[in-house]
Amino acid sequence: MATDSLLPKKFNKLLIANRGEIAMRILRACHELGISTVAVYSDADRSALHVRYATEAYYIGPSPARDSYLRMDKIIEVAKQSGAEAIHPGYGFLSERAEFAQMCVDNGLVFVGPPPEAIQVMGDKQTARDTAVAAGVPVVPGAPMGTDEELIEAAKSIGYPLLVKATAGGGGKGMRPVYKSADLPDALAAARREAAAAFGNDAVYLEKLIENGRHIEIQLLADMHGNVIHLGERECSLQRRHQKVIEESPSFVVDEDLRQRMGAVAVAAAKAVDYVSAGTIEFLLDRDKNFYFLEMNTRVQVEHPITELVTGVDIVQEQLRIARGRRLRFKQEDIKMQGWAIECRINAEDPYNNYLPSTGTVTVSRVPTGPGVRVDTGVFPGYEITPYYDSMISKLICYGETRGEAILRMRRALEEYRVMGVKTNIPFHQHMMDSHRFLTGQFDTHFVEERFSMSDREAPFMMEAAILATLMAHQEGQQASQIVAPGGRDVSNWKWYSRWERLRK
Repeated sequence: MATDSLLPKKFNKLLIANRGEIAMRILRACHELGISTVAVYSDADRSALHVRYATEAYYIGPSPARDSYLRMDKIIEVAKQSGAEAIHPGYGFLSERAEFAQMCVDNGLVFVGPPPEAIQVMGDKQTARDTAVAAGVPVVPGAPMGTDEELIEAAKSIGYPLLVKATAGGGGKGMRPVYKSADLPDALAAARREAAAAFGNDAVYLEKLIENGRHIEIQLLADMHGNVIHLGERECSLQRRHQKVIEESPSFVVDEDLRQRMGAVAVAAAKAVDYVSAGTIEFLLDRDKNFYFLEMNTRVQVEHPITELVTGVDIVQEQLRIARGRRLRFKQEDIKMQGWAIECRINAEDPYNNYLPSTGTVTVSRVPTGPGVRVDTGVFPGYEITPYYDSMISKLICYGETRGEAILRMRRALEEYRVMGVKTNIPFHQHMMDSHRFLTGQFDTHFVEERFSMSDREAPFMMEAAILATLMAHQEGQQASQIVAPGGRDVSNWKWYSRWERLRK
């Protein structure tokens, strides 16, 4: 049933309280639906693509997010000033702030997302865990939040290894693995400090650490009329510092029976909080294929495109339709997963230097195209990568009829992708696409950090660099004549110049 805080309301103008590729993704969905759009921007984003693409754009403050994209009052003010009737928060920033969703409702604006009550319940990991237990959803054995003394005592019955987790936030902050009792006090103190700094809340709880587990998530869609469906699973085990780097759908290890069981549990969890809009239930899958509830993300996910490709469902458009009070266009039996999709997050970071973030001006950005290739990005030549926001340049998504075809297309797309001006993690993704463990699906959430290394690529990379440097030194004096004089070559000047240009890179 429709809740009081989310009554159906048609809207024709939407403010996007975000930036970068997700702002562009929402803008395109709005344009297809004939919805006028309002962008917001900070000093750093004055010339950003989403600012140019939107119907209108409004300045909201200095570059730091706390002074711009996290200013709830400024965003509400712009919505009223522009005549926007709805707000889409995207992901990150204010997307999982129940307070912001409630402010939208209180100001007569449609919040394109779940009710504030659902965000509040599922936004606190301990409350979400309790809600899941009440709904009959399996959870990892653990202990609720308490004092350090209470948690140290509880750890004796849980057993080691275990995980200290912050009740608020996400992204791996406030999380510490503990393998023996002597390390628990320090882990609790460190997790509390980090959680307090990141979320303003130092509450933590304990969970049994499931070793060699896989991170599997189920995509959900729920309307205001009580209809909830799942769109299958995504494999998100390839992570670094608890941040996903490569995702795929479907999962290599999930069969149809497991998919339907996990999906049914995810739907039950969503119904337990009267969920509305797009959302994701995250599970931990152990080596015996037992699955346990981790948390719920009450927003659209970064990796939603791979689900869109294998199901044919436009998740962002469905969010907008749901927010307008429409019923879901699909029933569970209509959802069929066909083919395979893989997403690589292309970040401005140096994989050969401990993934150190890279800032600067993007001088060249040539995205791959062709069959089965999709690139979601807000970056263009001349775009400035700043230290103020996430370092993601784009999401490179490849689709194939089989996993093998998707991998081959991803290899080809990564080879075509050219970004200059900043360092990127494209070499990391190329290496992963060649990894035997990845190709055979033999990985877990610790694979990238514990059993994967770029070092075995460094030697050939340095050798190749030395060879190129020698060739460049030899041909530097001949560049002009090679470009201008046709000589006896059987290729055009344009082709030759292109080859020379690639050689110089």
